Amino acid sequence: MATVVMKFGGTSVANIERIQNVARHVKREVDAGNKVAVVVSAMAGVTNQLVAWVKEASPLYDAREYDAVVATGEQVTAGLLAITLQAMGLRARSWTGWQVPVKTDVAHGAARILDIPGGEIKSRIEGGEIAVVTGFQGIEPIENRIATLGRGGSDTSAVAIAVALEADVCDIYTDVDGVYTTDPRIVSKAKRLAKISYEEMLEMASLGSKVLQTRSVELAMVYKVKTRVLSSFVAPDAMQPFRADNIENIGTIVCDEDEIVEQQVVSGIAYAKDEAKVTLLNVDDKPGIAARIFGPLADANINVDMIVQNITPDGKHTDMTFTVQAAELPRTLEVLKNAKTHIGHVDVKSSADVVKISVIGVGMRSHAGVAAQMFQTLSEKGINIHAISTSEIKVSVLIDAAYAELAVRALHSAYGLDND
Repeated sequence: MATVVMKFGGTSVANIERIQNVARHVKREVDAGNKVAVVVSAMAGVTNQLVAWVKEASPLYDAREYDAVVATGEQVTAGLLAITLQAMGLRARSWTGWQVPVKTDVAHGAARILDIPGGEIKSRIEGGEIAVVTGFQGIEPIENRIATLGRGGSDTSAVAIAVALEADVCDIYTDVDGVYTTDPRIVSKAKRLAKISYEEMLEMASLGSKVLQTRSVELAMVYKVKTRVLSSFVAPDAMQPFRADNIENIGTIVCDEDEIVEQQVVSGIAYAKDEAKVTLLNVDDKPGIAARIFGPLADANINVDMIVQNITPDGKHTDMTFTVQAAELPRTLEVLKNAKTHIGHVDVKSSADVVKISVIGVGMRSHAGVAAQMFQTLSEKGINIHAISTSEIKVSVLIDAAYAELAVRALHSAYGLDND
């Protein structure tokens, strides 16, 4: 017997028919003798509606009450799935975040999990009961109020539950059947990866891939939780139940780099369209100027990504270019406007018509020339690069949005990812 955590996202539980399909996936695992905990998201579109109602009620809402409202979506799904499982003759009950309990900090709307004691839920599962747990939510210790984990938080909930239960695997069911070398909607030759390292998945999640939430991958990496990405739309009876010896048959496994025998130099191409470029013109080139620019942005909780500094011909000034999330562009410009006398820039230029393209692979650690090949490929396609950032296992460039699909296709081919 194995302990399996199964997480189902919003599209997988969008209506009663799909909830019944999820129940059949759960039954397959139970019939095989596995102990099962299920983590569910709100039904597709429900959280957006709840958020809209909160904002309509008051633009300056209490974050604690916001959490109380938006957490109800997961509670509806958990209750409906438990009822469906019971109708199939299975022992099941729903658990809210505070009942588990999932203990969080007090950052309402973006809380982080601190601890999951999990003794009660573990004993119930050991006794053969299916636990259907609400994702995305926990309870903060100061006022004992519901705290939500932010968008995509159900993935993090699932991995955290897997840690608490010492589960053999955490299966993340989505609307795709695994992690691909790039977006199959753009590149028809994109291929599903049998395995991907935690580090690569973390980069992909942070650079535009919507398959897994970044914090869930971080948690899985820290606690070495074996994680699989699967499709809930594959017929339940067409999939084998989890066994340690058949884990590689379906989906994509997120695991330690050491578990991947044949590692390509580049594993995937990611892109992010929600980027905006900001350039400060003619800033004095002197010590402390970067702190004057990025300090106020940090104080406003605005995350800055790529940074490029160009010295002007007189050698006394610099143009500073950086990127932020497109949604943060208006706030960024307002912060810079308020700090203009402190910074001393002449003008600000901005554009949201850009996209970030990234090549990712742990094989880059031991292979030279990956960045050069990227730059050469883009050059041959006439694509200009606005900014560059690198890490040990990725190279990212900022380009005009109009060239996004061309760049992804060209790079996918250049690194041999089109090959069978």
